Amino acid sequence: MTKKQLAHLFDATKCIGCQACIVACAETNYPEMVGREVPGKGWLASNIRRVTLETAKRPVQILVQCQQCADAPCVKTCPFGANYYDENGLVRNDPDRCIGCNYCIASCPYDARWSHPVTGLPSKCMGAGCLERIEDGLLPACVSACPVEARLFGDINDPESAISTKVRVAKTQRLLESHGTRPNFYVVVQK
Repeated sequence: MTKKQLAHLFDATKCIGCQACIVACAETNYPEMVGREVPGKGWLASNIRRVTLETAKRPVQILVQCQQCADAPCVKTCPFGANYYDENGLVRNDPDRCIGCNYCIASCPYDARWSHPVTGLPSKCMGAGCLERIEDGLLPACVSACPVEARLFGDINDPESAISTKVRVAKTQRLLESHGTRPNFYVVVQK
C-alpha cells in the first residue's frame, strides 16, 4: 500500500483573484493577526501569497503556500529536529522543539515560511486551525473558502482522489522542481 501524501492544487485558470483563500487562512490560523501584515513581507498574516509565474504564453498570477515538499530543505536544515513529516506526508513544525532560529525560513526556496511577530517562531501552511480541520475530516480553510473551486486538497497517492484525477487530466506544473524538493503543490496553468 502506498503511503499517504496530502497535496494542494491551485487552478490558475479558475482563480478570480478574490483572495477569499488568503482571508480564510488568516482567520483560521492566525486570528490574533487579522488585519495585520507579516512584517517585512507586505502580505496579510496568512500562509498564502501572490506570485507572478512567467509562462510561455503570458504571465499568470498564482497563489503560493508551503509546497509540502517530499525532500524539504526546511526539514534538512533544522538543527533541532523541529521540522518533520507527519503521517499524512505534511511538513510540520514542533513548537516545543523549535528555538526560533528561522533556518527553515531561510532555506525555503518558495519563500513560504515567515516569522510570527509575536512568538518569533516560523509559520507556514498548515497552520494549527487547518490541521484541526483536517483531523475533523474537513478541507483546509483556503480550499473551503474558494467560491470558484480553484483549489483542491487530498491524497495525491490515491489514484481515485479528486486531486489525482485533476493532475492526470489538466496541464499542471510544480514550482521550482529543479531545486530537487519534490513539491506536492500543483498549479494548473492551462485548461
